[in-house]
Amino acid sequence: FIIITKAVLDRFGDLKTGDIDGVNVQKMILIIFVMTLHSLSEGIGIGVSFGGNSGMQLGQFISLSLAMHNVPEGLAVALVMTTRKVSTFRTVLWAVFTSLPQPLTAIPAFLFVERFIPLLPVGLGFAAGAMTYVALFELLVEAVEETSIPVTALVSTAACGIMFTIQNAVKVSL
Repeated sequence: FIIITKAVLDRFGDLKTGDIDGVNVQKMILIIFVMTLHSLSEGIGIGVSFGGNSGMQLGQFISLSLAMHNVPEGLAVALVMTTRKVSTFRTVLWAVFTSLPQPLTAIPAFLFVERFIPLLPVGLGFAAGAMTYVALFELLVEAVEETSIPVTALVSTAACGIMFTIQNAVKVSL
């Protein structure tokens, strides 16, 4: 999927938005597109998690986990855009926009949970693959270019550790 998206964007190498052009616009579009599609399957996960006997407890856990998960996702979008001199207002709008599909797909997924359950593994697999690709081949590469391998490794490891700690605390509290 990402390879196809990049191939389509490569055909439009002369893209321009404001003062930003070429590869910078392509990278922004790719990350916004992937994050937005990623949110679709997360929304299905939220909606489906509220179904069944333990739905309220599981639904709250999944919703809270994904709400915390959305913070670094929004930050990833924001960092890509602010380093390319996009205004703060537009950056915030795009960061919020990428998570809008969650509530838009969560509600129908909850209402039609039996029909959405078969889609959940495919959607979450797609979301995980897309995010892994963006993190490894776009964001980490750019972080290393802007700082260094040791700094990128340290910050990435610390961020993962903090996220796992927070997720575990939320899980234990529910």
